[in-house]
Amino acid sequence: MTDRPAVVLYTREGCHLCDAAREELVALRSQLSPFELREVDIEGDEALHAAYLERIPVIEVDGEPVSELWLDREALERALLAPRRIP
Repeated sequence: MTDRPAVVLYTREGCHLCDAAREELVALRSQLSPFELREVDIEGDEALHAAYLERIPVIEVDGEPVSELWLDREALERALLAPRRIP
């Protein structure tokens, strides 16, 4: 685990909302607190597909959902600035 928060973007191919969220997240990396960005394609996992299909893009910070359907910048910022939990 790094000292940086882990941001996960749940997505699937052909999702224009996911593409927009990805572009925003990449742009925000230089403006906000540094974070690790990982992208997960829900098509590769039946459980994720069932859970997230109607909600993508879903964005989590350190395992906690912060937004879905679009990037909620304020929620993302709050999550990135919150004290990190130690596993």
